[in-house]
Amino acid sequence: MSHARPTRFSDRAALRAAVEAWRRQGESVVLVPTMGALHAGHLALVAHAKAIGRRAVVSIFVNPTQFGPSEDFARYPRDVAADLDRLAETGADAAWTPEIDTMYPPDFSTRIEVAGLTEGLCGAVRPGHFAGVATVVTKLLNQVRPDIALFGEKDFQQLQVIRRAVRDLDLGVEIRGVPTIREADGLALSSRNRYLDAAERAVAPRLHAVLARIAAALRAGAAAGPLLAEGVAELTAAGFGPVQYLEVRDAETLAPLERVEGPARVLAAAYLGRTRLIDNVAV
Repeated sequence: MSHARPTRFSDRAALRAAVEAWRRQGESVVLVPTMGALHAGHLALVAHAKAIGRRAVVSIFVNPTQFGPSEDFARYPRDVAADLDRLAETGADAAWTPEIDTMYPPDFSTRIEVAGLTEGLCGAVRPGHFAGVATVVTKLLNQVRPDIALFGEKDFQQLQVIRRAVRDLDLGVEIRGVPTIREADGLALSSRNRYLDAAERAVAPRLHAVLARIAAALRAGAAAGPLLAEGVAELTAAGFGPVQYLEVRDAETLAPLERVEGPARVLAAAYLGRTRLIDNVAV
């Protein structure tokens, strides 16, 4: 079903006026933060937002503070017009598309650090990344003031970091994780998948396959260490490299685990050519 494009806002005051008008009418507001380059995974988040709330706001902002100096900020895909067209498929009510100067004025000097949860995994290989994430998400939540914000579980460490920041800072927003959307062959949907050439795309699903097999063995009582070593060897042989991490962590605290006795996640990040892929599977 086709809908009209969402109303685009680049001015914070206009966005807040629209949200406050909805609130006066008793309507709930759900935020879906994105960096654009929207794919079916994003659209599923927006569809979920519409299912659980009256109004859905999608933010589109490629956040420079979560990219390291050698990462892909400059080449990260950007096409807001195409994103707005795609959002017309979902019934999204508003798109918040701030400029960098709106988010980070020249004298901007504040950032949010979440200790503990940011140690290891992506935090170890992307210094400063989660401070950039926590800061920009806090700003987005304060700008939109939603009742609920949705985040995909593919970025599982990010989801837990945001939950903790929102809890610790009393932001009064419910953070919900939404299961990862995958291609038929298991590859997690990601804006960066478009970087993969045909040969790399054929190999990419091996990442999820390895994670799923490790998770099944952990459920059966196996120890993590040998499984992870075998997994790294298999990924390397398939053409991934470097494998930045392949780990088993507690789903709540992200503490490392050797054996699983409660909710856990198997998480990985690995390069395939120039493209960094991440994924995780629940145990």
